[in-house]
Amino acid sequence: MRNKLADIIYKKSKKNKKLCVLVADISPAGSMYQFRKKFPNRFINTGVAEQSMIGIAAGMALRGLRPFCYTIATFALYRPFEMIRVDLCYQNLPVTIVGMGTGTIYSTLGGTHLTQEDISIARSIPNMQVIAPCDPSEMEDAVKYCCDKSKSPVYLRIGKAGEKVFINKKSDKWQFGKIRKIYPGNDLCILTFGPIIKKAFEVKKLLEEKKKISVEVNSCHTLKPFDYYSLKKKFKKFNKILIIEDHSKIGGLASLVKSSAYEYSYKGKIFSFSLKDEFIHCYGNQDDLLDKHDISTSKIFNKLLKNIK
Repeated sequence: MRNKLADIIYKKSKKNKKLCVLVADISPAGSMYQFRKKFPNRFINTGVAEQSMIGIAAGMALRGLRPFCYTIATFALYRPFEMIRVDLCYQNLPVTIVGMGTGTIYSTLGGTHLTQEDISIARSIPNMQVIAPCDPSEMEDAVKYCCDKSKSPVYLRIGKAGEKVFINKKSDKWQFGKIRKIYPGNDLCILTFGPIIKKAFEVKKLLEEKKKISVEVNSCHTLKPFDYYSLKKKFKKFNKILIIEDHSKIGGLASLVKSSAYEYSYKGKIFSFSLKDEFIHCYGNQDDLLDKHDISTSKIFNKLLKNIK
């Protein structure tokens, strides 16, 4: 995803002179290196000074520019939180904060590099929009939106590298603020976002092959503003909904769906798999850490088998 991000920004910057990039202690590579080389006046590496990165971006936005602030997610959102809240959101400036390696992706580096509550935090700030694309293709659409159309601060929550593309010919077109059907189905609805969509398709395959259950997969890529209208339609169509997210059970997609289910008097079953509200000291790969949070393909599948007739 990070390489695709750099590619799109570099291509868009050739025509849009307002685009600029600020990074915090990340060495530019690939298209980001080309961006710095071709547009040196529009590239700033603030070093380990994330608060300054946000403040500088706010000043640039006030002068009519459209900045992207890019670094590892924990340092993009948590460390400069006050500046994001006051400098960007209070003034409602069109700055995109790109959090790279979100959720449990940096599992081997421990809690300092995990963003298991970032959506909850970002969604709570007035004027902040939150986008979490599921694959490189969806991220391309999201970045184009941030380059051309966004008028408010955006927290763009992305993966790292090696993500598979799940968008296919049966997928709906990407629209900001809309739940996107990635693959149609009739019996069970999966709601997810971000690179963990991989597990949604693994579960889908098992359910269809072993239980002949038709599964619909949806990307809830825009977490704020959330598409409650489409969610209500999912409630009417499906009596079984599965939520998979690489985020805390507090303030994430599960919270959104369950609170809406109560408001809309949904009578079906909701199965949710979110990160536990705790710091788990597991330093293996991402799947190892997710398994500690009870989010594995086998655990999801087995729980569904026990509860679906």
